[in-house]
Amino acid sequence: MIYIIIALVVVVFLLIVLNIRIVPQSMSYVIERLGGYNSTWNVGLHVKFPFIDRIASKMSLKEKVFDFPPQPVITKDNVTMMIDTVVYFQITDPKLYTYGVEKPINALENLSATTLRNIIGELELDESLTSRDVINTKMRSILDEATDPWGIKVNRVEVKNIEPPQAIREAMEKQMKAERERREQILIAEGHKQSAILEAEGKKQALILEAEAEKEAAIQKAKGEAEAIKEVQQAKAEGLKMLKDAGMDEKVLKLRSLEAFEKVGDGQSTKIIIPSDLQNMAGLVTSIAEVASKTK
Repeated sequence: MIYIIIALVVVVFLLIVLNIRIVPQSMSYVIERLGGYNSTWNVGLHVKFPFIDRIASKMSLKEKVFDFPPQPVITKDNVTMMIDTVVYFQITDPKLYTYGVEKPINALENLSATTLRNIIGELELDESLTSRDVINTKMRSILDEATDPWGIKVNRVEVKNIEPPQAIREAMEKQMKAERERREQILIAEGHKQSAILEAEGKKQALILEAEAEKEAAIQKAKGEAEAIKEVQQAKAEGLKMLKDAGMDEKVLKLRSLEAFEKVGDGQSTKIIIPSDLQNMAGLVTSIAEVASKTK
């Protein structure tokens, strides 16, 4: 009997230990009891009843990223393209995710493809290539609303790549090449234009500086001439002052006039103008004699 009791205790202990579960962070377990949904275990320690409880599913509550393969879509102007998308989603309700839809990831992939075809079908080729943000926003809104019954929240949808047909791709490449060449020509023309402007500006500045230099030289020359005239006039004034201070009288002036007349006579002139007052020559000679005697 003792062995039987020990065996029963060991069995019960093992059953309890084997049915203890610890749910880690960001995980969730869906528990069924007798085949039906019973509860959802979140992070922490849990114990299930043996034989009647079972873990139906384990799932991560982290955000998931699925890169779906390229899907063929047709634009409004009947151009077939291959577009692949990336969907970011997370599980918000483990119960709905477990029982809401069969194979949720496949369902999400098919729903994404259908939604993408509907959106692209309303756009022309050019709009499809330039309206990625619009496509992403519309897809996220539609998918998020459609996956609510599945316990899924779609956070973001990104159009990863758009591949138009080969002929259109070649035409687009040629167009892009022509656009690059056009921009290059514009840049070259702008460079020449700026160079010409700078060169003209340089010539303008050189002419301005040259004119300023000529102006300054003329001013300095005029100042020099004015200073020279001023000095000559000042020298004459000082000479007259000196003559005045030396007691210059009428006799000395007559003598200076006679000397000047003598120099004129010694020159090469063929005509000599005789002053009208030569009748006073005798008085002049007397004055010269008096000045000579004073000088001695």
